[in-house]
Amino acid sequence: MKHTSYDLVVIGTGFASTFFLHKYLSKASASQAKVLVLEKGHLYPHAERVKEKRGEDTPYASLNPASQDTFDNHNEKKGWVFTQGFGGSSNCWYGCTPRFMPSDFRMQSLYGIGNDWPLQYNDLEPYYEQVEEIMSISGPAMTPFPKKASYPLPPHSFSTVDKILHQEYGHLYINQPTARASVAVNGRNACCASTVCHVCPVNAKFTIENSSMGVYEDPRVELLYGAQVYSLDLEQDVARKANFLKDGKEYHVAAEVIALGTNAMFNANILLNSGDTNPFTGKGIGEQIGLQASVYLDNLENVGGSTWVNANGYMLYDGNHRKDFAACLMESNNAPYFRLERGKWRQIANFRMVFEDLPEAHNFVSTTADRMKPAVHFKGPSDYALRGIENMKAKLPSLLSRLPVEKIEYAAPYESEAHILGSTRMSKTAAEGVIDSHLLHHQYRNLFVLGSGSFTTYTPANPTLTLSALSLYAADHSF
Repeated sequence: MKHTSYDLVVIGTGFASTFFLHKYLSKASASQAKVLVLEKGHLYPHAERVKEKRGEDTPYASLNPASQDTFDNHNEKKGWVFTQGFGGSSNCWYGCTPRFMPSDFRMQSLYGIGNDWPLQYNDLEPYYEQVEEIMSISGPAMTPFPKKASYPLPPHSFSTVDKILHQEYGHLYINQPTARASVAVNGRNACCASTVCHVCPVNAKFTIENSSMGVYEDPRVELLYGAQVYSLDLEQDVARKANFLKDGKEYHVAAEVIALGTNAMFNANILLNSGDTNPFTGKGIGEQIGLQASVYLDNLENVGGSTWVNANGYMLYDGNHRKDFAACLMESNNAPYFRLERGKWRQIANFRMVFEDLPEAHNFVSTTADRMKPAVHFKGPSDYALRGIENMKAKLPSLLSRLPVEKIEYAAPYESEAHILGSTRMSKTAAEGVIDSHLLHHQYRNLFVLGSGSFTTYTPANPTLTLSALSLYAADHSF
């Protein structure tokens, strides 16, 4: 470290931290601001990740620990998917970027479910637009959510089935907005539609590494790798220092402002290790539920499409049914697949059906004897979410009646949607959650807690666009 004290200390280098820092730097002193970023992992360049996927040796492969080794999972049937290292889960996400619906922020007011968020869709709308520009999102002109500006890139192509359903449902069945580029842009290639998005072979997917945001090259920013933060010094309602290990040695760094930008597990663990007594800290961790619906078609070849998820269907998403059961977002899955019957190889369509869930107190993060390693306790999804699955199964045959459907087969729910949510939820007051609408801790007013752990409820839409917009919003309104 160059200094013992900084204007801002940011913990983590994923989406939440990077977009927060991007906005902060745009408003800070051009020469005097001092920022320290503490990243417990290391840079694992995209080119080296591709080499590893091809089975080639790379010295980078051993730099970052496997994610499952970094926490204690008290439910072996429940998976939690994320990536360690510079850029966080931008290295493993699949680039799906739908916006939330306005109703997602008002679940209690509209449907009597959960709590309302302390901010609304209109508050985030300009920041959604900024993130979409930075990520060069490919998307359609017609959307079910309000949108003032066009997407930066044209949409990906529909498959045969997508075209039929779009004709039937219009703005409720759209080309998926995505950070998988439809045309080459900003040094990224166009999506190759090979559906190995975890490590995009052609670097079409937006990541922190290829973002061109310039955050970590800024001379005001000092980036320290291998710095594992385990706690903060919280005194007299102020976060004063971040405490971390690097190369086996203890360090303590002071800051005027601290921003936690790890994922929902580790943000909660750091706060709990620090003595945060808010009763909601660590409580309600979860994510959406997803399962595959395979639709067998009678003499209809489902071909075409230009990316992994061609389309999103909103027919089961919004409406008064959310008083009783969870909303569902459809993803048209264009992964390579064949129907294993002679002459019918492409007469099938696969959909990933994704359901919202609610934060429940019996799903939580706790500390362990190893201060670096949180424990995650997850008993299961809510009855509300499970009722949503049953409603989908009852309604889907009718919704697909424009297709020549032979049968629909449902797989068991996936063990993870790779979206870790809700352990430090937003709320209007400390009696309902941990942080306010600007992502500031209700008690420690110089401490930001970023990321999808802030979500008040768990909508069926992918979280990355929204958590990035929240980071821009928080920094823009706080400095």
